[in-house]
Amino acid sequence: MTTISITHKPRLSFWQIWNMSFGFLGIQFGWALQMANMGPIYEYLGAKPDRIPMLFLAAPLTGLLVQPIVGYMSDHTWHRTLGRRRPYFLIGAIISSICLIFMPQSSTLWMAAGLLWIMDTSINVSMEPFRAFVTDKLPDTQRTRGFAMQSVFIGLGSIIASALPWIMANWFHVINSHANGTIPATVRYSFYIGAFAFISAVVYTVVTSTEYPPADISEGMKARESNKGFGAGAKEILHSIATMPKRMRKLALMQFFTWPGLFLMWFYYSPAVARNVFGAVSEKDPLYTHGVEFAGLTLSYYNLVTFVFALLFLPWIAAKLGRKYTHMLCLFCGAAGLISVGFIHNPYMLYASMTGVGIAWASILSMPYAMLGGCLPENKVGIYMGIFNFFIVLPEILASLCFGWLMSHVLNNNRLLAVEIGGCLMVVAALLALQVDEHE
Repeated sequence: MTTISITHKPRLSFWQIWNMSFGFLGIQFGWALQMANMGPIYEYLGAKPDRIPMLFLAAPLTGLLVQPIVGYMSDHTWHRTLGRRRPYFLIGAIISSICLIFMPQSSTLWMAAGLLWIMDTSINVSMEPFRAFVTDKLPDTQRTRGFAMQSVFIGLGSIIASALPWIMANWFHVINSHANGTIPATVRYSFYIGAFAFISAVVYTVVTSTEYPPADISEGMKARESNKGFGAGAKEILHSIATMPKRMRKLALMQFFTWPGLFLMWFYYSPAVARNVFGAVSEKDPLYTHGVEFAGLTLSYYNLVTFVFALLFLPWIAAKLGRKYTHMLCLFCGAAGLISVGFIHNPYMLYASMTGVGIAWASILSMPYAMLGGCLPENKVGIYMGIFNFFIVLPEILASLCFGWLMSHVLNNNRLLAVEIGGCLMVVAALLALQVDEHE
């Protein structure tokens, strides 16, 4: 694992981009398992629908602080063997994998929520430097390809992780208990497999990828060391927020409306399918478990769409239409997919809805970051990528704080309607994409 000191970034081969992105396969095991299963896990442990958003709150609150701090720290890190970003890949993966092992052992709501808090924080420690890694390593002409490759592995990881409970039940005939307060065995085994996949994929990237030392590796880094500290870091983060590039501000507003749609889907899609499509009357009803497992299968399918679309079509479409028009069209597809869920009675029609979501997801995971990378100063990529993630975390915090009240007082705990509202928010995000100017 030698490092290369150069001032000009060369074009990398397909397999070099593959290796540097492979860790996202593991990271997505962590995200997909929690997004497909935490809502049902909370209901298995006795949570009411209006309480579920609050149980997701601690994790984004922590992420709001962790992401820019990790970005700042990785900008100012240089390890002789592991480089700048890879130490954070590894630390986050170890902690996340431990949480994945313990999560399905949760016996109370607050135990599960606490583990989710720690797990989300540690996943962000791994994930945030991965975004900066692409900007560090690739010239602007290859950044769309680099972020699209991350989308490929995110899609592939989600295909497998989201379907794992269904696979456990139908391929390996794992038998679930339907006792109240019991997390199904299919979910437990899925989380154990996810822990192994997470750490293995990240270690592969750490071992097979190199990093370019910063230009100020000697004198400049020594000067930075003398100015480090909590106060200096906080000052630099606040200054970076105040001086965000104009393009980044427009992208941030677009993100602010994109992500609530996704969070509402993750909060409520699986329980909505179980109750509204499969007809389960409670979480103890065997139909509820079957519905959640089928929902996981459709979530796996939309990630299959993401995998294929990101690998074969997204870079080509972006080259023809430009990044912002590509992203706008993809968001409209996702909005149509989420809104259409409310009109479905045949479970197999959910695959059509999830096709649109998969197309949008491929673009959400790549186009905003590709548009952002070209306007960031090289020595602050980590900080700005962390700040950019504010506009993922803040909508989740607002959804967690406000949507429980809306569910109980306005929507009559209608999980399906919550998913459709997410689609409407994605329409707003698609229109906001038109305001982005890639030359600013």
